[in-house]
Amino acid sequence: MEELMLFLLTFLLLYLIYQFFIIIPIVRRGKTRKKNNKELLEVVYLKSKYSLDFDKISYSRLLQICAIVSSFDISVTVSIVSAIDNFILKILIGIISISIFIVISYHLVYLFYKKKGMVKNG
Repeated sequence: MEELMLFLLTFLLLYLIYQFFIIIPIVRRGKTRKKNNKELLEVVYLKSKYSLDFDKISYSRLLQICAIVSSFDISVTVSIVSAIDNFILKILIGIISISIFIVISYHLVYLFYKKKGMVKNG
């Protein structure tokens, strides 16, 4: 039960941090996908690896999806790492697991957008 509570609290905290410090400021400034504006690393990754069609995608919805996915990835990793006692093992498993979760979860985001027909040449 403690692990579930840790997961939920971590997820909510990270999601709120994402909302207040990343998503809301981007939306308030009206930043869109212009070349001179900075983009989230997640958006750059999706754009370069999966060729998402940003003419069809709602940018604010994509930011929300990135916030949820990133919060989930980090929360799962924190939950896994919290069960380990050895510090060095925590670091190694944390790095490996977060890398795997990021690749898998953003591939699932790509599959979601591919199913909706929002991928170039796909």
